[in-house]
This record gives sequence, C-alpha cells and structure tokens, in this order.
Amino acid sequence: MKAQHLTLVMLTFAFLPACRVGPKYVRPTAPDASTYKEIAPDEYSQTLSGVWRPAQPQDATLKGKWWEIFNEPELNELEEQLNINNQNIAQFFQNFMAAKAQVREARAGYFPTVSFNPALTRGGTAATSAARATNTASTTNTAGATTIGGTPVNLGGGFSFYSLPVEASWAPDLWGRIGNTVREFQYGAQVSAADLENEKLTEQASLASFFFELRGQDELKDLYNRTIEAYRKALELTRALVETGIDSPEAVAQAEVTLENAEAVGIGISTNRAIYEHAIATLIGKPASTFSVPVKRLTTPVPEIPVGVPSQLLERRPDIAAAERTMAQANALIGVATAAYYPLVNLTASGGFESSILKDLISLPSLFWSLGASAAQTIFDTGLRKATVAQFTATYNADVAAYRQTVLTAFQQVEDFIATLRITSEQIIKQDDSIESAQRYLQIATARWETGLDPYLNVISAQTNLLSNQQSRVILRVNEMTAAVELVEALGGGWDASQLPTPAQVTAK
Repeated sequence: MKAQHLTLVMLTFAFLPACRVGPKYVRPTAPDASTYKEIAPDEYSQTLSGVWRPAQPQDATLKGKWWEIFNEPELNELEEQLNINNQNIAQFFQNFMAAKAQVREARAGYFPTVSFNPALTRGGTAATSAARATNTASTTNTAGATTIGGTPVNLGGGFSFYSLPVEASWAPDLWGRIGNTVREFQYGAQVSAADLENEKLTEQASLASFFFELRGQDELKDLYNRTIEAYRKALELTRALVETGIDSPEAVAQAEVTLENAEAVGIGISTNRAIYEHAIATLIGKPASTFSVPVKRLTTPVPEIPVGVPSQLLERRPDIAAAERTMAQANALIGVATAAYYPLVNLTASGGFESSILKDLISLPSLFWSLGASAAQTIFDTGLRKATVAQFTATYNADVAAYRQTVLTAFQQVEDFIATLRITSEQIIKQDDSIESAQRYLQIATARWETGLDPYLNVISAQTNLLSNQQSRVILRVNEMTAAVELVEALGGGWDASQLPTPAQVTAK
C-alpha cells in the first residue's frame, strides 16, 4: 500500500501547474535619439541647389523591394535572381530550417516516451543438453521414451516464452526546465531568421554596389575612349603643323606619349570591369564564365531616400532584431540552469502480455502492469549549479552590451551615409564647375599653341588637367551611388520587425 500511496502522491504532484524558475525577460533599454543630426535643417540651409536631400516626410520608410527606388530594370532583374540563386542565402535558410527543427526536438520533452519491445525467448534444461551430447549412447524404447544409461529421460525439445511489453516514462516539467529550453530554441530560431534577413540585405546591397561600380567603369571607359579620340586628333594636328613648319618634332613626340599613356590606362579599365562582372555572377549563382552585363554608362540619379526617425531603426534592422533575440535566448538559458536546483521527478509505467504458450498470449491471465515514480535531487555538486547560473548570467549581460553596441553602430552608419551623400553631391557640383574651367583652359592653350604663341607642353598640361577632373567626377558619382546603397542597407532595407516569425511560427512544421 505504501508504494501505491507514493505513486498516487507523485502523480498528483506531477499534474500541478508547473512553476517557471529563472528571470523574466524584459527587453533592455537601448540608446535613442529624437532625430538624425545629419538631416537637421541647419545642415542644408547653406547648401547649393541640387544637393542631395532625404525624402520627406521624415517618418517615411522603405518598402519591400528597396532596390526599385533606383529605377534600374536591369538591377531589378539581377536582384530577383539573387534572391533565388544566391548560395550564401541558401545556406542561411537551411540554418534557419535546422533551428526550427531544434524547437520541435525540445518540445518533445513535454511528452512521455513510449517504447514497445516484443520478445521471443527459446530455452532448454541441462538434462536436455546432456542427453543431446550423449545421443550416441542413448536408445529409444517402443513407447517412444528416451533412455540414457538405462534411465528414461524426457528431452522435451526445450521451451518458448513470448512477451509483448509496452513501457512509458515521463518527466513532468515542474520547474520550467523544458519550457525554458523550448523558449531558448524558439528565440534561437528567431535569431536565425533575423540572420537570414540580414544576409539577404547584405547580399542585395553588395549586388547593387557592384552594379553601380561596374557602371562606373563603363562611364570611365567611355571617358577614356573620348579622350583617346581627342588625343589622336591632336597628334594628327601636331604632325600637320610640323609639316608646315609651325611646330617641331618634339611636339609630335610629346603628343604620341600622351596618347599612348591614355591608351594604356584605358585598356586597364577593363580589368576592374571584369572583376565586378564576375562578382555579380557569383552573387546570382551563375558561373562567371557564362555571365555578362551589357556595357552602359552610369546615368542613374540618386533617389531621395526616406530616412525616417531614429526610433524606427530598432524595428527596421535585422541585425538589431538578431541581437535582441539573442538576449532573450540567453535569458532563457538562465532559467534552464536555475531549474537544476530543484528535484527531477520521473514517472514510469509498463504493461503488456507474457506467456509460454503462444495461443494464450493475448489473454487476461497473461496481462501484467506496473507504475512507478522517482525523484532525484542533487545535494552536493561543489558549486557546479551556482557557477553555471553565473556563467549564463554573464553571457546575458554580454549580449545586452552587444545589443546596445549594435544599436549605436546602426545610428553611426545612418549618420555616416547621410553625410556622405550630402557632401559628395556638393563635391560633384563643384567638380562640374572645375571641368568647365578645365575645358576653357584647354581651349585657350590649344588656340595659343596652334598660333605658335605657346609650346605644345601647355596643351598637354591642359589635357591632363581636364582628364583628371573628369575622372574625379566619375569616381565621385560612383561613390555617391554606392553611398546611397549603403544608406539603404544601414536603414534595414525594406524589412521591419513585424516580419520576424513568432515563437508559434518557428515551432510549426
């Protein structure tokens, strides 16, 4: 009776509401600001006309396929291919699938484990074995009895024993150990989902940057093609002037050197273009040998990008979401470690049928069953549990610091790229003025040389000055476009925290 009472008490205790131990998770505070410094009106009050400005109103946000704001159909097509075929994204997706499977593994701890172990046992007696060993000395009488040394024995042929047992065991989650483990893996799956979105954003931004870098190389190649053509015409004119006696052979040599240097640089531009093209091919999951991008100059204007307000950034960046979910995961681990201070209750049950006669196996007399309960409690572990809780608490505090640092870095990046866009657009306006001045200088130097007033060296100096200014403008345009892409990336693209799967969603198959 005592064993029955103990079992009843343990079963009643097991079905009481579970007590969840460990700290309750509360999202820590993070650095914040009311507005971005770089979009304050004072920053634009003295700027030139045409300088880049963020879109208004300030609380606007990017949506969905953010790359479409650049209005580049070819880029749109490449981005769609990337989302399907990029292997880094595929890898992060499978990591997310594995994280979801871990949630279901952890949830299995809520339920009993049931096993079925049918068995057939065949045996015999020592007398039977001895009889078989001395079979040559045995005789059989007419009645069918076997004798050994004149003594009758019953060999029988051995015996059989049949068993159909079912066993079940269950450790009820009294202290929330399993619950906290499930939450840990749910939060971990959310971290994996946020990492997947962050990887998508990174790959999408890389593709857009490489696309505009490639277009910049096409623009630079076009500049050198036009420059080489102008230098070739200048060389022909120099040779004509030498033939008429207005200029000297020295001017021809100088013109030839200038032309050949420009041709050499123009050829080298193809190297960078090929590298960017190959990088794009890899991003969209195609062999570089089978992929090419048509040549086209960089003519895309920088769009007005909706920057919004700093408070939105915490909900729009997947890396911030990943850092926040990592804190929640670490907090759940503290609960798992804390549960080790409490006893572990285990309930067992077994039953089934067993018989030495097969036809009587499934019958009431062959039925057997048993119930049991046990509780295990660690009494002394030399501070192991205390140290484990301290370890997970320190890990949580480290994750809090990492989360706040991620937020600070996000604010920095947004401010950086807003400033870069504004200042670079100002530089481009000034650079256009410099190009106009350089063109006038070249026209004057060329006219004075053609009339014999100045040597050809002045023309070369003017040509070099113009080419340098034009090349600087191309570089500034590329920097402007890549800064626009980086600003979109810093803002989180078109993602927001509402797209992060819930614990129930990461648990579902």
